[in-house]
Amino acid sequence: MSNILRRAANAAQNVSRSRLFSSSVAARKDLVQDLYLKEIKGYKAPPVAKDAHVGVVKSYSVPPAPKAPSLPSDIASELAAYDTSEPVSVSQPAAPQTSGSEETVSGADAYLSFLEQDLPKPEAHHH
Repeated sequence: MSNILRRAANAAQNVSRSRLFSSSVAARKDLVQDLYLKEIKGYKAPPVAKDAHVGVVKSYSVPPAPKAPSLPSDIASELAAYDTSEPVSVSQPAAPQTSGSEETVSGADAYLSFLEQDLPKPEAHHH
């Protein structure tokens, strides 16, 4: 007899365990989702005014048509004047005056002579 009662108790426990995961849980509605959907469906967008764009968008105006380049009326006389004109030569700039017996050397020679100079000796500080 105890064997039958034990089997019945085990069967009852197995049935109750399998009913813990019933389909009725899936049928329950989510309150947050319901509220969200209700608010979304009830939302009315504010009407847009017809002149809402004024001040934000610039008005478009067509740019003026470009003018075609015009040739001078007397090309031959301008070419003749150009051929007869003398080119202007640029005079050599005056060399800067240096005092003393130093020669003015420029370019790579000046750079090499600068590199060959001795470094100044640091003064010893006596405290």
